[in-house]
Amino acid sequence: MPRLFTAIELPEMARMHLSMLRGEVGGARWAGPENLHLTLRFFGDVDNDVADEIAAHLEAVVADPIRIEITGTGSFGGARETVIFAAVVASPALLALQKTHDRIALMAGVAAAEHAFKPHITLARVRHARPSLLARFLADTGALRIEPFFAHRFVLLSSRPGRGGGPYAMEAAVALGGRQ
Repeated sequence: MPRLFTAIELPEMARMHLSMLRGEVGGARWAGPENLHLTLRFFGDVDNDVADEIAAHLEAVVADPIRIEITGTGSFGGARETVIFAAVVASPALLALQKTHDRIALMAGVAAAEHAFKPHITLARVRHARPSLLARFLADTGALRIEPFFAHRFVLLSSRPGRGGGPYAMEAAVALGGRQ
């Protein structure tokens, strides 16, 4: 039973820049540069028939390339686990593509997402974060700006069940704007 999600890949320059942000935040599990991405929709653990249906619907998506702008850092979560992320500007084109993925999930019988879409790139997961260290990291990186880029495709990825994080396997790639 695959665990699936869709994502926009980051160019190497952006991945390297983000991977150099690692800070002194106790208990942080930092994502490796090869695992940094912008998640569009998490489908979860699905059976093979649902996975095939999702993939078929995704292949029919038509959209133009999307400008991706990474700006600032933040965190969310609770006392048990905190996610440190790089923020992504919620452009109308990005939000429209994500809504399309939500509709595909519902057509395939996948439950609605638990949280509203907040475009971000997960940098680290922290168990029992020390508020002072987390606050210092966010203050030091809050002015983050990375050269915007255009996403010319999105990918369907699978991951191993467990605590989150890679390695991820690409199951399909869908070109935006007819370019691969």
